[in-house]
Amino acid sequence: MLAVVGIFLVGTGLAFNAAAALGNDPVGIVYDGIRSAANLSPTQLGMASNIVNVTLMVIVFLLNRHYVNIGTFIYILPYGFVVDLGGRMYRAIIDVDTQPLPVQIAGAAVGCTLLYLGVAMYITADIGLDPFTGIVMVLKDIVKKEYHVVKICFDIFCVALGTILGGKLGVITIVTAFTAGPLIGFFAKKMRGLFRMDE
Repeated sequence: MLAVVGIFLVGTGLAFNAAAALGNDPVGIVYDGIRSAANLSPTQLGMASNIVNVTLMVIVFLLNRHYVNIGTFIYILPYGFVVDLGGRMYRAIIDVDTQPLPVQIAGAAVGCTLLYLGVAMYITADIGLDPFTGIVMVLKDIVKKEYHVVKICFDIFCVALGTILGGKLGVITIVTAFTAGPLIGFFAKKMRGLFRMDE
């Protein structure tokens, strides 16, 4: 249940960030870049996320199938649908063509909060890796470097690739780069205590 709720929050948060149009996190910018390169509409961001996640899952499976398990599939199967649903929810509440800056900031703040809470829930559930984390772990094994070093380099690569493909680069890209790790860690610690998962 934690994983399912977490995926719902992650997908909705990513969709809110994209709709707020102040930039994407390193994962979201890849989705947005693929969407742009494939000439998909903003409401089809979920389809782009499915393409990316399935491709990464296949790569991870071929290079080290140890990182692909039930949690990976639980993450992938509803993810694209949830992203599309989150985008529709945002557009039902806010007119994205005329939203003023304060509304964009509020939308992005809600998006980031949902994203961080969702990732923390998925980590707390501890039933497997999402495709992006899986590919980072595979790269870590190949280059024999610390996880955080590989993660930073991979995030930089994602931002560059997403931007080249036409993904939205903006202030949220910078904000998430500095706040995601600490806040996700904080939320995950609180949730483990709440659900007594450290015992």
